[in-house]
Amino acid sequence: MAINTRITLVRNVSSGAPTLEDFKAETVPTPTRDSLGNDEVLIRTLYLSCDPYMRGRLSGRTDSYVASFKPGMPVDGLGVGIVEASTSSELKEGDAVTGAGFKWETKFTAPAKNFTKVSSSGGVSLIDYLGVLGMPSFTAYVGTVTLCKAKAGETILVSAASGAVGQMVIQLAKARGLYVIGSAGSDEKVQHAKDLGADVAFNYKTVGDLDAAIKKAAPEGLDVYFDNVGGEFLDAALVNMKPYGRIAECGMISQYNATPENAHHIKNLMYVVMKKVTMYGFIVTDYYTTPVYPEFVQTVSAMLKDKKIQYKIDEVAGLENGPQALLGVLEGKNFGKRIIKVSDPPHRL
Repeated sequence: MAINTRITLVRNVSSGAPTLEDFKAETVPTPTRDSLGNDEVLIRTLYLSCDPYMRGRLSGRTDSYVASFKPGMPVDGLGVGIVEASTSSELKEGDAVTGAGFKWETKFTAPAKNFTKVSSSGGVSLIDYLGVLGMPSFTAYVGTVTLCKAKAGETILVSAASGAVGQMVIQLAKARGLYVIGSAGSDEKVQHAKDLGADVAFNYKTVGDLDAAIKKAAPEGLDVYFDNVGGEFLDAALVNMKPYGRIAECGMISQYNATPENAHHIKNLMYVVMKKVTMYGFIVTDYYTTPVYPEFVQTVSAMLKDKKIQYKIDEVAGLENGPQALLGVLEGKNFGKRIIKVSDPPHRL
């Protein structure tokens, strides 16, 4: 019988940095059509998404918005794949699908209701459903447009500006007429942020004083801050907010591997009161069933069609390299949206 590669979690990591020893690559029998139950599909995985939120799923926490991975079970997340067999009336053999229920396996079976049919047409490729039309881009849209209501003439700062979310924040904000400031962790990433349209960008690792760097870029202050990193950067941004400024709290990747001893405790929260700042904490999955999602798809699809948008993919080949790819995201080693390529898509799609 053919074998199937699967990535499982060995142990939960409540604090500190996960390591490769916390994962295991296994070979297991490949599922077949005969293993399908009612309304199930057999999927060949094409692409898997590596996202910062997955750090929380490694922790074993039971009080989060998404369930933790269980030791001995496959890692799972967002993906794109091809249906190879189906007992569902909604999905048929040969359909391309996406969804959040992708096990980190070469092939797997799952309920058909967990997946949505997609296609590659009009300049959209299947990998785009994890990138420019995927969760990171929608996250950028919700935070920038829906919640913070960023508008022409305002100034916005985005951290992790060359990452999966940040690169879209830059372009959405520029399209709406904002002055855009980006921060990134290397000179190459800083240049990429500028190439995407950022008016100013700086390397947070080399500027020394974050407060001074933000003041230099925005001497009159920030109307909007899109936060991907938290920690010291959030503290510096709070000091530089204009009255009635808005902050989109998307993530705090600088703190995901923190231990109780080295975690950064926010010192400048009083500026929320002093400057009447609104901070929006949000989880993008809450918006998929609202009118915001089709609005996002229409907006970004039009930008794609008109070639008014760029999106950098950081592709890692091979499911066996998945754990290293994910750990790299948590360490800031990705340049763009990191995606694991598991197998080749059919040429006809």
